[in-house]
Amino acid sequence: MKLQVNETTLALKREVSTITEGDTDKGREMTFETYGKCFVCGEKNPGGLRLSFDIDKEKKTLKTTFVGSPVYQGYDGILHGGILSTLLDEAMAKLSYELGYGTVTASLEVRFKHPAPILERLHVFGEITEVTPRLVKASARVVDEKGTILAAGTSTLMRQRGPHSK
Repeated sequence: MKLQVNETTLALKREVSTITEGDTDKGREMTFETYGKCFVCGEKNPGGLRLSFDIDKEKKTLKTTFVGSPVYQGYDGILHGGILSTLLDEAMAKLSYELGYGTVTASLEVRFKHPAPILERLHVFGEITEVTPRLVKASARVVDEKGTILAAGTSTLMRQRGPHSK
């Protein structure tokens, strides 16, 4: 395998070095900025899912729909579990971000209940279930058109210090 190094690789290496060299628990801040390149919701990511979300800030809920192409299958005709996990994580993390909590996923638990078919409309729902000064807890589910839960997840998101935290 041959590794190609370009300007982007070098810039990323410099950024990672800067983060790790100055990384301490006291006073560490994270910047929550988006440039539209998120794998799930980024409009500028040509290889991404490019999902848009309906968010109800008052109810602290989120929903979207997704149709998985064969590119995202594991077994023939079945959506890969990693994509399902990604959808669940994004539903919870995106909602937390949009509500201004300034969190990152600390833990994620996924339960796969039924195989999720490709080429069929799947509905993704997320909700914030608890907010404390340090943690945000959330749950999410992926359901088919009949309402059958295909996968469900819970996460604990850790609030970070910084300008985007409520």
